[in-house]
Amino acid sequence: MTASASTATDRVIPILSAANFVIGMGAFMLVGLLNPLAQDLAMTAPQAGMIMVVYAMAYAVLSPLLVSLTGRIGRRRLLASALLIFALSCLMAAFAPDPATIFLSRVVAAAGAGLVTPVSAAVAAGLSPPGRRASALAAVFFGLTLAQVLGVPAGSFIAYTFGWRPAFGLVAVLALPVIWGIWVIVPAGLGFAPVGLADLGRTLANLRHMLAIGFTSFFLGAIYIIYTYIAPLLATTMGFGRDGITLALLMFGVGAVAGNLAGGRLTDRIGAGPTLALLAVGEIAIMPVFSLLPFAAPGFFALCFVWAAIGWSFMAAQQERLIGLDPANAQVMLALNAASIYVGAAAGSAVGAAVVSSAGLGALGIAGGAGAFCALAILLLSFRMNRPRST
Repeated sequence: MTASASTATDRVIPILSAANFVIGMGAFMLVGLLNPLAQDLAMTAPQAGMIMVVYAMAYAVLSPLLVSLTGRIGRRRLLASALLIFALSCLMAAFAPDPATIFLSRVVAAAGAGLVTPVSAAVAAGLSPPGRRASALAAVFFGLTLAQVLGVPAGSFIAYTFGWRPAFGLVAVLALPVIWGIWVIVPAGLGFAPVGLADLGRTLANLRHMLAIGFTSFFLGAIYIIYTYIAPLLATTMGFGRDGITLALLMFGVGAVAGNLAGGRLTDRIGAGPTLALLAVGEIAIMPVFSLLPFAAPGFFALCFVWAAIGWSFMAAQQERLIGLDPANAQVMLALNAASIYVGAAAGSAVGAAVVSSAGLGALGIAGGAGAFCALAILLLSFRMNRPRST
């Protein structure tokens, strides 16, 4: 890579990360504003919760499909257009007169987000040399994790102070300079191999590739077995109220940011496969500790940080591995991987609900550890199936 190309890449990565921050804030802040939204639109809590489910389901279906259908569109134009669609979806939500419009806005938002996240990762990987590719992927994904630390609390504060509609409006406003930045900074005419529906079909029919992608769902699903029910778990076992739970979530968010960046460096140093195996073993070891609560608060907050750091270190390594398995079809692989995030979160939440109903909150840690063990088994099987065949 020449010095000028390296400089261009260094300028592109921050704007792609900023795009993912906007996506993350617009997607995740719903957690903090469901109550005022539900009250204003006369929705029950379960009905309001379905807004997040609809977004996740729409993302899982639309992301790989749209990435395949738009394979011949220039990456700069596609990224700017997709983020504009996401911004318009937030404006639609901000002016929604009824629940039906909110649900429709989340489907539109999933369409925009489902293009921005995987395509930005593909652009970052394509512009980076192999030795720095994982770090570049981690830097782009940094925006999503940062949104959990800054964007979600900010959206919640705005919702409870000024109303939930201005919170959506803020996301739309934040998107505008990022769209301009994409158009100005991302190079035109990026020479990536176009992908189409046939490429998506071949990937879906490839058991080896789908097994590798499925690791994301199993790994994140194990985390969400606990994370979905962290508030009632802490209230019951640690006696935490609002402040204690907020601090625990903050430590989790800070750990996620730190882990995301560390994961990219670790992958560049030891490789994607060893990094993923190490992280899976770490989650197997740490999650059963949640079944040993209560213990001293400082130790618990440290546990939250380490748990998140290990859990969110996997994304750069996973993306690097998937690109390596099928470089020509990287954009479809990354889109399916992004969809797997939401599949894993939904599956983990469902498993957690079953565990709480049958064995109580105290069993969540053991269940999470068991889920991580399943993720490790899937990973090892994937290593075996994707091993280069000797001739």
